[in-house]
Formats: sequence, C-alpha cells, structure tokens
Amino acid sequence: MRPFELTAPTTVEDALAGSGTFLAGGTTLVDLMKLNVLTPQHVLDINQVPLLGIETGDGLRFGALERMADIAAHPGVYPMISRALLLSASQQIRNMASIGGNLLQRTRCSYFRDVAMPCNKREPGSGCPAISGANRMHAVLGTSDACVATHASDVAVALVALDAELVLAAGDGTRVVKLADFYREPGETPEVENDLRPGELITEVRVPRLDWAGNSTYVKVRDRQSYEFALCSIAVALDVQDGRIADARVAAGGVGTVPWRLPRVEAALRGAPVTQESFEAAAAVAAEGARPLSANGFKLPLLRRTIVRALLELTEGNR
Repeated sequence: MRPFELTAPTTVEDALAGSGTFLAGGTTLVDLMKLNVLTPQHVLDINQVPLLGIETGDGLRFGALERMADIAAHPGVYPMISRALLLSASQQIRNMASIGGNLLQRTRCSYFRDVAMPCNKREPGSGCPAISGANRMHAVLGTSDACVATHASDVAVALVALDAELVLAAGDGTRVVKLADFYREPGETPEVENDLRPGELITEVRVPRLDWAGNSTYVKVRDRQSYEFALCSIAVALDVQDGRIADARVAAGGVGTVPWRLPRVEAALRGAPVTQESFEAAAAVAAEGARPLSANGFKLPLLRRTIVRALLELTEGNR
C-alpha cells in the first residue's frame, strides 16, 4: 500500500477547497488503490458532507451520498431504479456504496485492473490488448480502436433511460448535466470517461417526473445469479394505452462503453400493439452499428432477446 494523506471535510465548500481524490463508500476506490491502479496522494473522505436526502415528489432527487440500499428500498422510487440497484453487487456493498460513487465507478476490464498489462484508459497510448485478447465481457457498441471496455454501473442504465441529470458543484458555482451527456464514449481518448472537471463534485442526482415510469423494470443477464456484472441488461418503461404502446424508454447495459440508450427501439415501439411480434421487431434494430469482437458476438442476439424478455415481463396481463 502506498502512503497517502487522509482528510475529512464536513462541508461542500471545504471539500471543494481541498485537492485530492474523493472517497464516499470506497467500494471502487479502495479496490483500485490496493491494485495500484489508482495511487492518490491525498484522499478526502466526504462522508460527513451533508449530501443526503431522497425526494419523490415532483420527480426524484437523491443526495450524492445516499446509499444504494436506501434508495432501492425507498417508497416512490421508480421500479427500474430500485431493481437495478437490487441487482447490483452484494447486500453489504449496497449498504456502503453511494449513488454518486456508483455512477463514477471504473470499468471492470481485467486489463485496466492489471498494472502489468497495457491499457489506454490507465496509460494513454499503451494499447488495448482486449481487442485481440480475452474480450467475452467487453462492449459491442460505442467502441473504438483504443478501447472496448464496458461501463459497469447497473443503475446508470436506468437513469439514462429516465433522462436523469447530475448536479455538479465547483468552487465557482454549480452546473447541471444530463447523465447521458456526462458519459463519454472512448474514441481516441478513452482515459476521459466523463465530463467531470477537476475539482468538481457530484452533489445530487435528479430524475424528471415521468408519470408512467411506475410501469418499468430492469432485467439483468449474467453468468451467475448474484455478485456479477452484466453480460447484457435492459431498463425499460412503457406507457400502455388500450393495448398499444403510447411511449417507451429503453436503455442497455453490459454491451456498450457507456450506458446505451436505444432511441430506435423506442421509436419502433411507439404505436405498436402489445405483442411478442412487435417486441421482436423493435428489438431487431437494437444492435445496429455494433462491432463484435472474437469472443463477444453472442451479445448481439442476447441484446435482442433481453429486450423482448423485459418487454414481455413488463406487459404480462396486457396481452
């Protein structure tokens, strides 16, 4: 373990005045420090900063330090959010991990986490061995010649589908950014994973009100039932009226370098009858633009089947 300085600010102002790496639940940062992937010299424990609170009135609001388990159990939280959180990690980690930290977690790509291997995310210009190496878990959407790592968060998929926003605080004020715009595809700069600027801190997660988001779910396909990252996941919300879909929100995880919104699938669902045939037709366009690798081509049909499964589960009783 490398030596580092630890301080514990108690206000947002004090946290922003410091210079270092923020620590919330620590379920990602501590792991990466143990692996020497991250070696901060100064860590700021922000757990005493007042960034708590869950509001479920006109839309949803979560303080950035709210724990995943508490949000999942809170009445009024949309089912797709609760389910995504409950299918994430273990109960012990959900009790510790913050919503803000979850959205900022780093990829679980084994090459990124092994400092003996090259990785463009960790060392720009060193290469991406996953492209020709062990890539079964890697992305098929949003990839580049520099990086094919997937984004790890489950709840980010649901939040992107719901047009969630982040409130970001800095010394010169705050700004609000849509979560879908916050994440960056790797392109030629895979080391830049999001739009968080130096010295900024996530203070709130906001989800706009969506009256029909109560009819939503999150389906996660993985190699084992618990404590495993997604091979493919789908967050979906439907507005069903008179046997037809009036509106839809659909996003995927486990297949993209960022949480992957599926607007073409949403468009294909709007106005369609609530039938398996309609769902399969909409899912058929989900993998357009995909670039499968040597060992993850199975994710294309898996993506389509997972979309259909989520839609069938959500509309059971309406067909």
